[in-house]
Amino acid sequence: MLSVLKIKNLALVDDLTWELGPGLIGVTGTTGAGKSMIVGALKLILGERANHDLVRTGESSCGVEAIFELSHNLEQVNTLLEECGLDACEGNTLVVKRIFGSGNKQFINCSPCTLSVLKSIGSLLVDLHGPHEHQSLLSPDRQMSMLDAYAKAGKERDSYRSAWRQWRDAANALENFENTRQVSDQEIDLLRFQVEEISTAALDREEITDLEQRYRQSLHSSRLVENANQGVDLISAAVANLTNAKRCILELEKFDPSVIERVSGFESARVEIEELENVLRDYRDDLEIDPAEFARMERRIDEIETLKRKYGQSIEEVLAYEAKARNRLGTVDGREEELERLREAVEKTQSSLKKAAKKLSKKRRAAAPNLAADIASHLDDLGFNQSIFEIEFADQDEPGPQGFETMEFVFGPNPGEPLKPLRIIASSGEMSRVMLAVKSALADQDSIPLMVFDEIDANVGGEIAGAVGKKMAFLGERHQVVAITHMPQVASLAHRHFLVTKEVENDQTNSSLEAVTGKKRTRELARMLGGIGPETLALATKMAGV
Repeated sequence: MLSVLKIKNLALVDDLTWELGPGLIGVTGTTGAGKSMIVGALKLILGERANHDLVRTGESSCGVEAIFELSHNLEQVNTLLEECGLDACEGNTLVVKRIFGSGNKQFINCSPCTLSVLKSIGSLLVDLHGPHEHQSLLSPDRQMSMLDAYAKAGKERDSYRSAWRQWRDAANALENFENTRQVSDQEIDLLRFQVEEISTAALDREEITDLEQRYRQSLHSSRLVENANQGVDLISAAVANLTNAKRCILELEKFDPSVIERVSGFESARVEIEELENVLRDYRDDLEIDPAEFARMERRIDEIETLKRKYGQSIEEVLAYEAKARNRLGTVDGREEELERLREAVEKTQSSLKKAAKKLSKKRRAAAPNLAADIASHLDDLGFNQSIFEIEFADQDEPGPQGFETMEFVFGPNPGEPLKPLRIIASSGEMSRVMLAVKSALADQDSIPLMVFDEIDANVGGEIAGAVGKKMAFLGERHQVVAITHMPQVASLAHRHFLVTKEVENDQTNSSLEAVTGKKRTRELARMLGGIGPETLALATKMAGV
């Protein structure tokens, strides 16, 4: 239940802390006293959009904080919190806070969150109904969910939805594959040729680098040989001159031994020059390329350059093109096999879907007459003595997220009138009572802990108002119910009664909320009956059971 609601600087409210309690909670007050502040505060907590008119005059922002004590739906709330990346509740307490105005912030269990998350959590906590706020009840999907809850078909519904998602995924995969551009035989032949052409070339980075180097040498071999020969001849002449120079040095040594030290490096220099001659001679001999070998290299280079022109500017790009073409070929080559596999997947999932749908539909159709009868019984209590309420099914050719069928609540409030879907009913008074009857019939299945009824009894009176009050009290035994009402018949049945009052102090208006019991409650009921006087006080005392 909602244990505490705190409101600060919202409309006419300065600072309010409201401790609610369980059961049916009646909220009354004169017109304009500020009863709507409760609905406004709860709408903020539920993640609805807000405007700056809500901020109290003279203030920059307003704040609302709600503390919920959860029980049977705690696991469901914690699961949603974890899916949204928020901390689970500590114990069974959930704290929701929203600040609006100069800075817009919202928190769940002290962690910041988005409005969409707030709205998702709020849908599990509060069911809010006003004179014109029955949209959830008008939705056929929502009505289907109500029937499933009544039929205790949660397991069958979950099984169906799982099977439906699997079938939908399989059907989408098949459709996408069929819609993909069909591959022609010419494209397949081209892909095969490209893969084979690149693969046969057996491209190797190191082999190609060495080949390119040797090819460049071969292209300039004649010039290289010419220069090598000239170098060998010049070094050979130098070696001959060094030999003659050596004889001269030996003659010098005979007459002047000191020469030995002066020319000590001569011999090593002569040997190095002779080695250089040999190295250059070997290089020249290696330059003599076999014409057949040169032709082979030339063909290989042409092959590589051709592949680069067709598939990429580098060896790496050519190899990447081959990998892509090979992958594409693998896909299109097996397209018939893939198409058959996808068709079999659709048939298999569709068979499972039909079985799950049959089980779900059987439970729904068995429970529908009982739910309709229960709702009709509650409608009878609410003044629709000759009305007819039924649940109509319509089969679908294609499965939807709810099943192979749709359903809708249909209602005929008066004899002789055709049954119409609830969404066509124009009267808000009728709609309010129908909603209350549906809620009463589903009281034990509804998992939302707090129900708020905002003046849904505005268009009823007399005995009907009393019946409305009894239905709310009935719901209050199973849920926490807040009834904002002008009807004493409803307020008198509340387990707790709160009065909204408005005061003006220092030219500023402030709305407040106080619990009324005993004589205060009797006086408030008397006011609601038409004015405080001996007769109304006596009747109010009787209604309050004092």
